[in-house]
Amino acid sequence: MSLLIAKVRSNIKYRYSHHIVKSARLIQFIKPSSTTLLLVLLLLIMDSLAALAQPWLAGRLTSAALGGGGGNDLAAIQVILLTWLGLIAVKSIINFFSGYMLGNAGERMSALLRKRAYEHMQVLPIGYFQTRSAGESLSLLSKDAVTISEFITGTVVTLLPLLLTFFGAFYIMTHLDLEIALAAVLLLPVYYTAMKLIGVKFRPIATDWVNAWSRMIAFVEENLTLLPVIKSFGREQLESQRFDSRNTELLVLSKRQILLQSILVPVVSFLAGAGLLLLFWLGVRQVVVHEITPAALVSLLLYAMLMIRPVSGLANVYGQVQRARIATERMVDFFNEQAEPPESAELSLKNVKGHIKFERVSFAYPGRPALFMDINLEIKAGETIALTGANGSGKSTLAYLLMRFVQPTSGRITIDDHDIRNYSLGSIRNAVGMVAQRTLLLNGSIAENIAYGQYQADKQAIERAAKAAGAHEFITRLPQGYDTIIGDQGARLSGGQRQRLSLARTLLTDPPILILDEATAMFDPQGEEDFIDECADLLEERTVILITHRPASVALANRVVKVENAKVVPGAAF
Repeated sequence: MSLLIAKVRSNIKYRYSHHIVKSARLIQFIKPSSTTLLLVLLLLIMDSLAALAQPWLAGRLTSAALGGGGGNDLAAIQVILLTWLGLIAVKSIINFFSGYMLGNAGERMSALLRKRAYEHMQVLPIGYFQTRSAGESLSLLSKDAVTISEFITGTVVTLLPLLLTFFGAFYIMTHLDLEIALAAVLLLPVYYTAMKLIGVKFRPIATDWVNAWSRMIAFVEENLTLLPVIKSFGREQLESQRFDSRNTELLVLSKRQILLQSILVPVVSFLAGAGLLLLFWLGVRQVVVHEITPAALVSLLLYAMLMIRPVSGLANVYGQVQRARIATERMVDFFNEQAEPPESAELSLKNVKGHIKFERVSFAYPGRPALFMDINLEIKAGETIALTGANGSGKSTLAYLLMRFVQPTSGRITIDDHDIRNYSLGSIRNAVGMVAQRTLLLNGSIAENIAYGQYQADKQAIERAAKAAGAHEFITRLPQGYDTIIGDQGARLSGGQRQRLSLARTLLTDPPILILDEATAMFDPQGEEDFIDECADLLEERTVILITHRPASVALANRVVKVENAKVVPGAAF
């Protein structure tokens, strides 16, 4: 039995210390304004003191009202009522300023938490997002940030004033009647037990609700991206049904939370009412035997209500506390994700020629077989190679390794005989430009998209990059030219036009190493032929890696390298 008790204590200690550590870790990222919170805390303490004065005034008013109705008593009643009115006015002013300041503090915390989370997202490796849905990240920025800030400003900050009210009321009650004061305290475990028995189901439901919310947001984000595909295959009705199933799942979980909340609040309210009646009965007995006065009984009951009200109020926020705990855990776990190596100004690649070596490099995605095993590949400066192989063989992953989007499990990669692990990410990615198979564009103007990597570039530089990519001609035919808004992911442009914009964006940075990942995939045969002719001069004096399945693109290469069976081998493309 002693071993069991020790184990339970250990579990409880770990559970709560674990949550405390996570909450403290999160506070480091929020960094709330201590001045604002201290001022709000002072106002809330003043509000608690004003609340503690009201039962005493009620007792004085009762005593004056039962004092015989003479002129002196009437004057005393007027003074008490005016004092009480002034106290109510003071409380109203305090409530206004504390509510306004807490609301602003909560919004600032929420904004800062979103900022910190977004900044952390920017420095996480691509592998993190490959294993998680977009909805999970969106939920962190939207729902979790708000839940946490509201919990801190709405619950945590108000805890000390509530404790002050509770112990202040108990202290005054002990001076009025010790027996009734102790009876009021003995009722508290009853309320706690009721909340614990009913509220124990809140946590798993709150967890399921947060996960369901993330899944629904991820589904919406994915479908908005795939809208042209959905329409082309006539899946509108089916996708609406799929959304409805996720929305219904969220609704069911919300109803379960509401059900538990609807059970918990009346149960605790009933127990609170029953407790007050018990205290009233005890007080009446004391009045009958002349141990306390009716005025003291009124004050006792009002102080008992002050003690019980915070406990009763916890029933209303129990579900919110559980959601805040889950949101805190998710947010802290997110911040604990390892970021990419920090920048190091003194270790920057400079004057890059473009000589690349993969030396005994191995790599595997988490939970999957090795994609590469001890591969060796050398690309001379100024050389153009065509990288071919079956889908899924790892061609794009080689580019990711070179740009340090992912890290090799063993071996090393060098540029101009410099191990890229020892150099800042910024300098490596400035040296290596990539035109991906999937064109990722902003919902902005053509000029903004081309200048994305060099946002301070002037109009002449943007036009030179567009001409080099063969995009200038079609751009000038558009109604607003370079100021034309292209829509989400370039929806108002053809696939080939999007590809040329992506190439122009990369060329504007003038990288000595260029990776073209299926860069002609969006072109028809004539467009591909034109693109290849235009690129011939463009690729000179650069180290170029062509990732391609298309024979016409291979013509640009000095040699062909094939990826197969976790190796890279020289050979024909097809």
